[in-house]
Amino acid sequence: MVTENLKVVEEKIQNACMRAGRDRGEVTLIAVSKTKPVAMIREAMSAGIVTFGENKVQEIVEKQKEITEPLNWHMIGHLQRNKVKQLVGRVSRIHSVDSLRLAEQIQNDFARQNEKIGILIEVNMAGEESKFGLAPEETEDVIRKIAAFPNIEVKGLMTIAPFVADPEENRLHFRNLRKLLVDINSKNIDNVNMNELSMGMTGDYEVAIEEGATFVRVGTGIFGERIYQ
Repeated sequence: MVTENLKVVEEKIQNACMRAGRDRGEVTLIAVSKTKPVAMIREAMSAGIVTFGENKVQEIVEKQKEITEPLNWHMIGHLQRNKVKQLVGRVSRIHSVDSLRLAEQIQNDFARQNEKIGILIEVNMAGEESKFGLAPEETEDVIRKIAAFPNIEVKGLMTIAPFVADPEENRLHFRNLRKLLVDINSKNIDNVNMNELSMGMTGDYEVAIEEGATFVRVGTGIFGERIYQ
C-alpha cells in the first residue's frame, strides 16, 4: 500500500511543480510516520524516502532504536522544553519552534553537546486559537532575537493551515507565509537567510507547492489513516 500511495503522491508533487514552473528538486517530501509501525517506514525507505517527520520525541527515540540507517528525521509536532535534550543528535530539523523560550532551551541543550540545529519558526497564519505558532506580526522580532543564538540556524518558516474540505481555502495562508519569509529576508538580519517553507499536508500539499512550499508533510496520503492507541 505504501509504495502505491507514494507513486500517487509523487505524481501529484511533480504536477504541482510543473503548474508552478518549479523544479521538482525544490520540494522535499516529508513522510509523516507518527503512530506508524517500523515495517511501514521500511516500505517507504525501500521506495526511496529518506526524510521522515514525527510529532513526538519519544517516538523518534523508539524508532531510531530499530532504524539505524542514516535518515533525515524532522520534529514536526509541538515540542515541550523538557523534551528538547532528547533530540540532540537525532534530528536534522525542528519545524515547530513557536516561542523564544523554546528557542532558548534548544540553544542551551544543543550547545551543551556542541551541536548545531536548523529550525523553522512556526507561524499561526490563520490565527486559529487551537493551533500553536507565533502571530505573523511578532515573527520578525522573535527571529531577530533567535539570530543571536550560535547553535541555532533559522532556516525558514512553518505553518499548519486549517483543516478544510477545499484546499483552495488555504492558498491565501500559504501565499502570506511566503510573503512573510520574503519580507523578513529583505531586512538582511545578521545570521538569517531563510529559504525553507514547511507548509501543506495530505489535503492541501499541491496548493502549498504552487505557493512556494519547500517541505510538504504527508502522512495519511502515504500511510493511510492514523492509528491511535
